[in-house]
Amino acid sequence: MVSINLRVIGVLALTAACSTVCAQNVKITPLGSHAGELCSRDRATIFEDPTGVRILYDAGQSVTGGDDARLGGIDVVLLSHAHGDHIGDQRLKALEAGTCDNPEVVSAAPNSTTAETAAAKNAAIIMVVPLANFIGRKVETIRGKPTGACPLTGNDLVAPFDAPCLATVQTGGTRTVKTSNSSQAVEITTVPAAHDSTVPRELLSENARKSLEDDNVSVTLGPPSGYVIRFTNGLTVYLSGDTGLHAEMKSVVGDYFKANLMVLNLGPSAVTSKDAAYIANELVRPAAVIASHVNEGATTGGKVRATSRTAAFMSLVKGRPVYPALSGRTMQFNGEGKCVAGC
Repeated sequence: MVSINLRVIGVLALTAACSTVCAQNVKITPLGSHAGELCSRDRATIFEDPTGVRILYDAGQSVTGGDDARLGGIDVVLLSHAHGDHIGDQRLKALEAGTCDNPEVVSAAPNSTTAETAAAKNAAIIMVVPLANFIGRKVETIRGKPTGACPLTGNDLVAPFDAPCLATVQTGGTRTVKTSNSSQAVEITTVPAAHDSTVPRELLSENARKSLEDDNVSVTLGPPSGYVIRFTNGLTVYLSGDTGLHAEMKSVVGDYFKANLMVLNLGPSAVTSKDAAYIANELVRPAAVIASHVNEGATTGGKVRATSRTAAFMSLVKGRPVYPALSGRTMQFNGEGKCVAGC
């Protein structure tokens, strides 16, 4: 009897210890077109801090809109730039619609999935000023009410919010977000990206659209961005956005912020597999990498295809694990950038 009781006590102690440790992890959940896979249009990613702050990064075209049941509560919406596959000029027609290489989408104009989500979730819109103002006006159209500035408590944004709101920043600017029952805040900083940020004409007003059609151009909504997010458990995540190689990856992200996890966009128009591996191995040098924005059906049955560009990138990364951003698969990371569950 004593032996049985000791075993029970041991199991309870281990369960309690795991509960304490697991409660300190950041949860990262990609939202793609096909469950358990990494597909061509997949962009959207949710980050959940141990305190409960929930952040959506680049809603894009792999969600069905603001009513996508997978989203849950969202406190902050981030957007790296205005391209359609990030701002969400189209939405997923339905989960699993089409193939991993070519998911079925329908128009999200004139609002965008980013604006729909911010409006539906009463989220803080944290992004560079022109982009935030553009999304804020879309939210205003959806709700029929102005989108005001987010209220501050001291220097912090305190979630949940009563209405969607603007928390604009310039490149290099930082916003801190916490829940009402926490003394610790999540720090979100915009960092440079080397790319373009023109908005799809379909999302512009009719007059603006017509004025640009003859020259086959659109308008730029400020500079493109990456983000560095420092979570309350110490995890520091670099969200690259769409970008080519640039020196700030080392000086700002690697040396200054010391990011220990990187979510790296692998769009072939910006970086080759060799370029991307150099970012991981030499510039940022994180403890781990999540491969995202691969512009291909990278997996089958949750396994990376051997002939994919994603596999080529992963083979070149040395000294750190690379995890494909599998849709619906929640990964948990501790403060040192180590995946402790779901990978």
